[in-house]
Amino acid sequence: MHTSEAAEQLRGWFTGRIPEEWFEGAPEVVVDREEVAVVGALPVPAAAAEASGAERAGFVAGHVQRFRDETRDRRIAIAREAEQRFGRKVSWGVECDGEREMFTTLSVPVMTRLRQPERRVLDTLVDAGVARSRSDALAWCVRLVGKNTDEWLSELRSALQHVERARAAGPQA
Repeated sequence: MHTSEAAEQLRGWFTGRIPEEWFEGAPEVVVDREEVAVVGALPVPAAAAEASGAERAGFVAGHVQRFRDETRDRRIAIAREAEQRFGRKVSWGVECDGEREMFTTLSVPVMTRLRQPERRVLDTLVDAGVARSRSDALAWCVRLVGKNTDEWLSELRSALQHVERARAAGPQA
């Protein structure tokens, strides 16, 4: 199964499996080799509409925490089913009032080889207190690149999906 097919199958399975009352619309399902991240949109609490900025933030934070507590057992059960079925760990999160909070995430070691100039960049970030370690510094760099090249990365992912569809339509070995 190709990556885009697997992602579509996972999106469909989670959308069908998650109780409809949990989220506004279908959840966002992001897939990589090791993890499936499921993020659903929560409605902004009605009481927050009239609240000031700080109070509104408190309403939203409490709403997110209540959702997290009340759905924990069901989320764990659904995650276990998905992990057995699809062979990937499941992470959960929500988005509410423009804020995203991940409840669980998988931290996966990634091997890389860096030459001295790249290691010096990481060491500078560590020495400056921006990161605790080279690993943290590398993660910081990846997040920064991802944030600043979002449009380009989206185009690249779209192009990869076209390549996968063309491969799938071609002759089978």
